[in-house]
Amino acid sequence: MILEVGMVMAELEADARKLIDEQLTQAGWVIQDRDELNLKARLGVAVREFPLKTGEADYLLFVGGKAVGAVEAKKADTTLSGVAAQLDKYSTGLPTNLTPWHRPLPFLYATTGRLCSFMNGLDPRPDYRDLFSFHRPETLRQWMNDWQAGAGTLRSRLQTMPPVVTTGLWSAQVQAITGLEQSLAAGKPRALISMATGSGKTFTAINAVYRLLKDAKAQRVLFMVDRANLGDQAYKEFSNFQPSDSNLTFTKLYTTKHLNSNNLDPANQVFITTIQRLYSILSGEPELDPADEQQSLFAQDEQALVQPIREVRYNPALPIEFFDFIVIDESHRSIYTVWRQVLDYFDAFHIGLTATPSAHTLAFFKQNTVMNYTRAQAVADGVNVDEQVYCIRTRISGQGSRVDKVEADYYIDKRDRHTRVERQELMDDDLRYEASQLDRQVVAEDQIRTIIRTFKERLFVDLFPERSGNVVPKTLIFAKDDSHAEDIVRIVREEFNQGGNFCRKITYKVSGIDPQDLINQFRTDPDFRIAVTVDMIATGTDVKPIEILLLMRVVQSKQLFEQMQGRGTRVMRASDLRRVTSDAEEKNRFIFIDTVGIFERAKIEPKILDRQRSVGFEKLLEQLAMGDRADEVLSSLAARLARLNKKLTPTEHEQVHNISGGKTLTAISRALVDALDPEQQWQRACELGGSSTPSDEQLAAARAEMVEAAADLLAANPSLRKLLNQIHKRSEQVIDRLSRDDVVELGYTATSIEQALAKVESFEQFIAARRDQIVALQILYGQPYSQQRLTLAAVKELKALLEQPPLNLSLAALWGAYRVLDGDKVRPVSSQRAATDVVALVRHALQREGKLVPYGEVVADRYQRWLAQQRDDGRNFSLEQQQWLDLIAAHIAESLTTEPDDLDTGRFFDIGGQVKARQLFGLDLTPLLNELSLELVV
Repeated sequence: MILEVGMVMAELEADARKLIDEQLTQAGWVIQDRDELNLKARLGVAVREFPLKTGEADYLLFVGGKAVGAVEAKKADTTLSGVAAQLDKYSTGLPTNLTPWHRPLPFLYATTGRLCSFMNGLDPRPDYRDLFSFHRPETLRQWMNDWQAGAGTLRSRLQTMPPVVTTGLWSAQVQAITGLEQSLAAGKPRALISMATGSGKTFTAINAVYRLLKDAKAQRVLFMVDRANLGDQAYKEFSNFQPSDSNLTFTKLYTTKHLNSNNLDPANQVFITTIQRLYSILSGEPELDPADEQQSLFAQDEQALVQPIREVRYNPALPIEFFDFIVIDESHRSIYTVWRQVLDYFDAFHIGLTATPSAHTLAFFKQNTVMNYTRAQAVADGVNVDEQVYCIRTRISGQGSRVDKVEADYYIDKRDRHTRVERQELMDDDLRYEASQLDRQVVAEDQIRTIIRTFKERLFVDLFPERSGNVVPKTLIFAKDDSHAEDIVRIVREEFNQGGNFCRKITYKVSGIDPQDLINQFRTDPDFRIAVTVDMIATGTDVKPIEILLLMRVVQSKQLFEQMQGRGTRVMRASDLRRVTSDAEEKNRFIFIDTVGIFERAKIEPKILDRQRSVGFEKLLEQLAMGDRADEVLSSLAARLARLNKKLTPTEHEQVHNISGGKTLTAISRALVDALDPEQQWQRACELGGSSTPSDEQLAAARAEMVEAAADLLAANPSLRKLLNQIHKRSEQVIDRLSRDDVVELGYTATSIEQALAKVESFEQFIAARRDQIVALQILYGQPYSQQRLTLAAVKELKALLEQPPLNLSLAALWGAYRVLDGDKVRPVSSQRAATDVVALVRHALQREGKLVPYGEVVADRYQRWLAQQRDDGRNFSLEQQQWLDLIAAHIAESLTTEPDDLDTGRFFDIGGQVKARQLFGLDLTPLLNELSLELVV
């Protein structure tokens, strides 16, 4: 028994040594026995079983002929946590006749061939860390040269970083960079920065990367993005970034490359890529299909636990030390499960950036969150805009529907969801479908149309009542899949009737157009108002002018949903917004329109083959199973199978192969076609009869045999029929053009009401508390107007105080809040909001039973009453005088007064200025201006 155990132990140790030898060799080391010692054989030499004063080192490492480190080899079942003491003896037990790079030996490895642990004794706090494999000799030489030149190690340089330069940074960004650098200085290998979408994560990361390259002397940094188009976006941000201490942009200072090929130039200092491409490079693939890095991994998170793990092997062209830092933007579940080995391969610090940390994310970063900046904080700081949630729920959306076959005249439309080719099918029974089948198996056109039409009708009534109604705010609609997106685009174009450029689809399946070009157009083109996507713009993509998100799909992933929300939160300058949305005063909120209740759940054969287009696929299979061998049945099935074969996924191809006994759908389809081919039947009849002139009976027998053999491939295999039906149902949609839909729920959600109430309460508490301190409030609370006159300066002072922290209340936000709470009492604003609207807001707060109307309308109404009174008093004005009075009243609406000097500015100047006014009104001009300023100002 003891002998057997010893033999097993010896085998384990031999296996470990074999693996270790392979790994050292892959990393560029030549392995020698002591009696074959030749330290000049290569830059890096690993000598087996080298004697030391304190024992025998399993491998002593030499670089350039000088000892630099040691390797302790352990059998495969050994844990490495207790090997440190033994390695310490090796590092101090060098014979005096050896010339090392450093005493004690700085670079120590413990490994079983499967697990590897490493310590750099030159670090300020030396400790062991896990590695995928060994470092290259060139790397250890570089580290020693840096040390001897006084540059220390990367970890020592991280401890002497200069203070963060705060110029151009939000306070939260300063905190994030500071927290990150403190974590790196403490030697923690992983750190997570969690910041709300739109709060500047990428800008923060670029600042941090700049400091790591400049001050910590990092060699290379990897910036990993979720999708290729986000790599383009990140590269632009690097290109535009100019550090406060330099006159050059980042990419002029440090070579930066967005990888669109699998070639890595070590001379570059910053690499931008996806994890898909990185894995492809590690796997030694010459290239990656660009389509493989177009889809967001967020969309794959729900399948992360059932996807195969991407396993990696050592690649000498991309050694483990190639990157010093890996910045992961966005961080989500599949990165840390399916793709984790790609990250673990590199001996690098990992820096995560996310707005939506999951449990997997937090676990990977060992709960080391160095910054947690929430959306609520970002809204409070003015970094994000707040949201309102508006509900449009329809009956079919919630309940599904039923199509009576008699009402439908026994026929229903069907469409291939991939080719979108339509056909009609005879109905066997009434069609009943659930809401969950919408836009997958069934397309209810009126359900989509009802939602879009309601959205259009309520757009400038409930959603943006302050807008002119001429420009639809930039709107992003989330569809279930590409087919659903096609339907939405068509119906939006029909309902809005604004031309083809008004609404466009942005998915991976837009033929002939780079999706990134479409995104750029959506960002800047004033005519492109509505974009429909599945998930291409759901994560990371920065389209700041978006003010409406319309959700027409259910999202299971909380992280993906929050990312989708983030497309609306981004702030932008009012002037930039007006370039694309001309009637927008500012972006003070975004509206999330919920149509699915998400907040409540928080080869092809010729067509002539298909002779029975009105018969369903399932019905054809059933007829075959029941013995129907009619030509039209076999022919139609052959055509359907040929089409279906084009749509199978690799997994489905494998399932068909296994269940059919090694057949493919192409083979089965071909067998059916051949069975109906007169030439094939003739040949078979000749074989059966042994004659070149078969009789009719022989031809019939040949046909029957061939048909039965072909049919049995399906008729005798119910499991295959069942599988094919399942696949076909996933591929084909029923189109319901008969069911009428109607809205069952409409309006702002309780969440939006609560948000509006909070804004209004903050405003009313503020004006009540400051009524004796702020001039405008003193007047508006009732101090006689004759004693103290309301001025534009006083109104602007009040407006500025409201917009400053801690209130952060813009006039638009307040107006919208009152609209949510008081409904029809609040009149939509039809023009740009003036500063004087603060007067109307205060008055409404004091007299909530009244209506809230724009201040300009109040002045206009009082002006008309004043004119009527003048006529009653026998005071008449000429047409030219009337035109001047109209302009004066409009000026008072914006400025609260009109002084004589004002008549030499703006429109007044264009029509003659003060000189002309005095010609028209004579000595009455000044008294008239005073009278109007008194009468029209509320």
